Amino acid sequence: MHQTLECSLTGETVDINQLQGLSPSGKPLLARYALDQLQDFTPEKVRQRQDRSMWRFHEVLPVDDPSDAVSLGEGGTPFLRLTARGEFARFAELWVKDEGANPTQSFKARGMSAAITRARALGVETVALPSAGNAAGAATAYAARAGMKCVIFVPEDTPPANILESVAGGATVILVNGLINDCGRLCRAACDKFGWFDLSTLKEPFRIEGKKTMGYELAFDLGEARGGSTLQLPDVILYPTGGGTGLIGMWKAFDEMEQLGWIGSDRPRMVVVQAAGCAPIVRAFHNGSREAGVFENATTVASGLRVPAAVGDFLMLDILRQSGGTAVTVSDDELMRGTLELAREQGVHGAPESGAIWRAALQLRDQNWIRSDESVVLFSTGAAVKYNHLLTADGTLRVNQHDTDWLLRLGQTLRGSLGT
Repeated sequence: MHQTLECSLTGETVDINQLQGLSPSGKPLLARYALDQLQDFTPEKVRQRQDRSMWRFHEVLPVDDPSDAVSLGEGGTPFLRLTARGEFARFAELWVKDEGANPTQSFKARGMSAAITRARALGVETVALPSAGNAAGAATAYAARAGMKCVIFVPEDTPPANILESVAGGATVILVNGLINDCGRLCRAACDKFGWFDLSTLKEPFRIEGKKTMGYELAFDLGEARGGSTLQLPDVILYPTGGGTGLIGMWKAFDEMEQLGWIGSDRPRMVVVQAAGCAPIVRAFHNGSREAGVFENATTVASGLRVPAAVGDFLMLDILRQSGGTAVTVSDDELMRGTLELAREQGVHGAPESGAIWRAALQLRDQNWIRSDESVVLFSTGAAVKYNHLLTADGTLRVNQHDTDWLLRLGQTLRGSLGT
């Protein structure tokens, strides 16, 4: 593993063979690879590999030998072209990368696989982190796979599914009467006291390495879906944004692929999508700021978007401006509507964050910011099963097995909806 760790702000390097958190400047550290030495790392070689997980890109991941990876088969998620019906027909080429198919049902599996792999290699026995939901379940699973202990700090109103999967996986779960930034403060204090390793978003260097594989996969997916062998990127990528590691990771992947000679210099326009009740990056982008302050009184039903402050704020804002992208908000009502539209019209049963990016795409299409001839990719970062508590079973028809009028009532229920 020919790597260095570099401060994302100053370029200062630190020892990669020791546990690291933030850089001496208090900013995220980014792994840098000797890409010019990877002569045998080619798209053709990647395609030939039997392993379809994200570790097929092991040359640019934190491991010396792929057999040392702490893996549950993460990555290789479905890449689906959405059917052109109804509002979806307004887009010439609309795709979804369905990260809900990952182990633990979200893209967080990628980051935790990489982070836990490196932590184990450096002798870590206990990891701890704050989470808004999905990271908790992923950290629990990968820590269990690695034989580590795991401590989770989550807001007390975190979706029950996330809490239950963490408890079932053996994690120590601490419910906090606050938001994820409050959880982060308490987690840091506990790590300092007990010597645990802090896996907080962008406060260790390797979760981003796992998530960047979404960018590598996307280039393969789109090229192959179009029937060719050339790696391709879309015109626009919409990404639901809390801590922003996935967005930053993909941008890093694009730069690495260009250095490897796999793609050219053209980049998608990147779009940050946040909930109207918690939109620090959107606010900072439209204010022309380099950093985003804390978004006070943050609230949204999409817990993955309820991140009132992000340590990688300046990186996200730089990416939006470099790519010619933008940042938009979606109300909770809209994102829940979008969640149902994806499920009912496309069969994609994604989390509310997925509904947010779909409704944001419509918003940008209405403004002609997304043109009718452009290719667009929506990143559905998690599965709806984590949010079943937000759904209802209204409209169901209860039938008694001895009821002789049930067919009549069924016909009345179906009339119009199925054309009967």
